[in-house]
Amino acid sequence: MQEKVLIGRGREIVAVPRPEWEQAIAGKVPLIKDRLSFMSPDHHRVRSFVVRELPRKSEPISPKWIGGSLDLPFERVNSLLGDLERNLTFLYRNEKGEVSWAYPVTVDQTPHQATFSSGEKLHAA
Repeated sequence: MQEKVLIGRGREIVAVPRPEWEQAIAGKVPLIKDRLSFMSPDHHRVRSFVVRELPRKSEPISPKWIGGSLDLPFERVNSLLGDLERNLTFLYRNEKGEVSWAYPVTVDQTPHQATFSSGEKLHAA
């Protein structure tokens, strides 16, 4: 399966093949790498997981469920989520500590709707 990147274009979120996206950002790679330098492979795993699972579950995702699904200890998941949230780049946790928003999707009410090719619908962040 070819990797794709979700990009907001107007009122739509479209899946762009990774090579096309990489070509478009080629000149910006040093800036992006610097901004994402704090992210370990586990940060990427957690972020990718919550972006994929929020539309499927249509409800906030608990750190316990993330850890069980990715075989990561609860404390590690909380640390990773804290890093991602603190860097104001990728996600937000609600008052219960569950992930409710992971760019570009959210289970919170927003004026923006995203419909995926699989038929899943969710609010866009």
